[in-house]
Amino acid sequence: MISSLVQIAVLVGIVFCLGRWWMNIRRRNAQTWETLLARLRPDWSARELSDRFLWQEGLSATPEDAWQRMQGPKGLWVMYQNARVMQEMADYAAKCCQGVDRVLIETLHSDAMQIRLCVLTALAQYGFTKASEGVRVNAFRAASIYIGMAARMTQFLQDYAAARVPDFVAAM
Repeated sequence: MISSLVQIAVLVGIVFCLGRWWMNIRRRNAQTWETLLARLRPDWSARELSDRFLWQEGLSATPEDAWQRMQGPKGLWVMYQNARVMQEMADYAAKCCQGVDRVLIETLHSDAMQIRLCVLTALAQYGFTKASEGVRVNAFRAASIYIGMAARMTQFLQDYAAARVPDFVAAM
């Protein structure tokens, strides 16, 4: 009896996961550029971390300054969410444009995953130790990758979808 309940629970869990996966694919395929831009979180901007934001890689802040400027976990969470959106923007542009550099697309995917991993690590550390040195270092690393990803995304859009650049810059 318990064995069949476990089997049913596992089956329901698998069906639920497959359903969510299928719905996410449908949602991603139905997106427009405007819906992607609307999903970018404007309540915090990495402009405060770099003088050359969106145009060149590199931070102009120390880990301690970056932590203060990103408003701690708030900025980390915005980077986490925006990294996913920028990844989806790259996929959208690659789908709509001919001759897209696949290495650049894979680099943007890798950047997004690294940002998300660094942010989750920093938030987990923050939950246990508040703003310790390890949290600030992971936040700084995430911000550095985020600045680089935003610059690569801007360059990508300039090369393959120049008409989209002003909207992207305004949303970031």
